[in-house]
Amino acid sequence: MINSLNWLDLSILALYAMVLIFIAYYVSREKAGHQKNAEDYFLASKSLPWWAVGTSLIAANISAEQIVGMSGAGYAAGIAIASYEWMSAITLFIVGKYFLPIFMAKGIYTMPQFLENRYDRRVRIVMSIFWLTLYVLVNLTSILYLGALAIEAVTGVEMTYAMIGLAVFSFTYSIYGGMKAVAFTDVFQVTLLVLGGLLITYLGLEKIGGDQGIVHGFTTLLETVPEKFDLILDPSNPQYQNLPGISVLIGGMWVMNMSYWGFNQYITQRTLAAKSLQEAQKGIALAAYLKVLMPIIVVLPGVAAASLIPGLSPSDRAYPEMMKLLPHGLLGIVFASLVAAICASLSSKVNSISTLFTMDIYKLIIKPSASEAHLVNVGRIAATISLIIALVVAKPLIGKSDQAFQFIQDFTAYFTPGIVLMFLFGFFWKKATATSALVAGISSILLSIAFKEFYPGLPFMDRVGLVFVICAVLAVIVTYAAGGKDQEKAIDLSGINFKTEPVYNAACVGVVVILVAFYSIWW
Repeated sequence: MINSLNWLDLSILALYAMVLIFIAYYVSREKAGHQKNAEDYFLASKSLPWWAVGTSLIAANISAEQIVGMSGAGYAAGIAIASYEWMSAITLFIVGKYFLPIFMAKGIYTMPQFLENRYDRRVRIVMSIFWLTLYVLVNLTSILYLGALAIEAVTGVEMTYAMIGLAVFSFTYSIYGGMKAVAFTDVFQVTLLVLGGLLITYLGLEKIGGDQGIVHGFTTLLETVPEKFDLILDPSNPQYQNLPGISVLIGGMWVMNMSYWGFNQYITQRTLAAKSLQEAQKGIALAAYLKVLMPIIVVLPGVAAASLIPGLSPSDRAYPEMMKLLPHGLLGIVFASLVAAICASLSSKVNSISTLFTMDIYKLIIKPSASEAHLVNVGRIAATISLIIALVVAKPLIGKSDQAFQFIQDFTAYFTPGIVLMFLFGFFWKKATATSALVAGISSILLSIAFKEFYPGLPFMDRVGLVFVICAVLAVIVTYAAGGKDQEKAIDLSGINFKTEPVYNAACVGVVVILVAFYSIWW
């Protein structure tokens, strides 16, 4: 039963839903006589402009686990959690300059497809199964659970029904149109997300500042919870295990970010769908600046909640509780922006799951001769089944964690060192073999489990960096034990253009300058 939204809020929410569905079906329509094929459905006919690429990257990334989860982490740890966002901005420029040109030159649909082109089919199949499992059991479940948590806190709707509602709504506008529907609705979704996030931050600071405005509210926040404004935590901080000091700048976070932004299907798929490499790089630059902005939208509300509503448990309730401070009308806008973020990210993951299953499992193993129309239908069925599975397992898997964002980071950290090594060696080391790639991937999991078991006091981010180094050494040993020869499938980098346009380079310098200023102020 809805207890916090009135008729005005519900009208805004209904208008949002209608506009979104209209956009999805409008952009997904096909010309007379043209039947949607695999490239249309999974890569939007490779027609996305830069602004759609950039906003879609953010929409795929910023969802419940970011808004609710990072606000909860901001409540517990302060702005130190913003390092995930700000280091991501720099990582995006690295991806755009050095990784994306290779992917686009290879004309791939999926990340496992690249691994087969560079190594062999074993690597492709193993990684396809891994990513499908991760996306369904971690990504989809976390989005549904945390999204439902926020909806329950604001409206009183029971979490199970909220999860079902999110899944059905996402299904309604994204399953038919595929990537094109997802990407163009993302433009609308991100606009609403930024507007709603800025509103809740503004009103939160205004409440703290009273009659003296938001600037006074921010300075009051600095005075009342100064411990929340340390970007680099020291070992005495209770959140040091999650954000271990200088490691957020020079350690395992780089490995985490490269894995997420460079080799993650539901992220990279957006850039692969761009009109050209240059359009994709412009989109990446836009996404980088939006990442710089994101802590104001997703972290600062959590810090404000620490001052306004102390004693919250779990801390992931910080953002939903802050939403309750909003007057009707504005509450409707912010609530619609939260639903937009959840559904945008949900549809992005579902589309990538359907792409992975269809192109890397079904077409590769089950029915290589499948027609284009058949592959599109298989993709829709795979998307539907993945949503159903996520609905069933969301509560048991995610509901036990106080800080779901940290749970997701900790879990994925078991795999990321091996994934990053597979790709980096595949790109830049001609001697790397398929066996060494598999050794890196399997060792990453085993070593991470061993460190977790026998050295539980080691912060997970430090563990990521250490495992990365050990796996690299093992992969090199295996490669040279097999002869250490250049591989037949090694990439010829001489035929790939890594030169970027001046506007891209200037944008990169701008982000670095901004971040140096931030870390200088709040070191």
